[in-house]
Amino acid sequence: MFRNILVAVDGSAHADRALDEAIDIARTEHARLTIITGAAEPRTASMTAFSAGAAAALGPALMEHAERVLRAAVERVPDDVSVTTILTEKPIRKAILKRIEEGRHDLVVMGSRGRGAVRSAVLGSVSHHVLHHSPVPVLVVHADEPLIDPLVSNH
Repeated sequence: MFRNILVAVDGSAHADRALDEAIDIARTEHARLTIITGAAEPRTASMTAFSAGAAAALGPALMEHAERVLRAAVERVPDDVSVTTILTEKPIRKAILKRIEEGRHDLVVMGSRGRGAVRSAVLGSVSHHVLHHSPVPVLVVHADEPLIDPLVSNH
């Protein structure tokens, strides 16, 4: 049914779970897997000169982090699954939608949230955006919530 799957990763638990699901689907369907992650620099247009300079200094660190996330994701893919990687410096929402078209993907798999609920609320949810703008099916995956034993206290 699916032949060319795009999965977005960012190092979060939700993205890790999405990668697991994408790998399972790719193995079952004998599909190709493309893993995408982003290292977009923070917006500097509305920042003060000081904060813009600090944001520019983050660029190499963001790229290194994205490369580590991508390497870790690839290491989890079994040898019998064909995998391609994409690291983009473009805003991830646009990069995913552009890649769907250019790569002729027939399924997108992504976590329900990535870098935190507060940031998602402020900037908008990437998964929500892709879900509503993708021309192909989108599977949004939630990470398993950790089980909390009500009899165990952290205090």
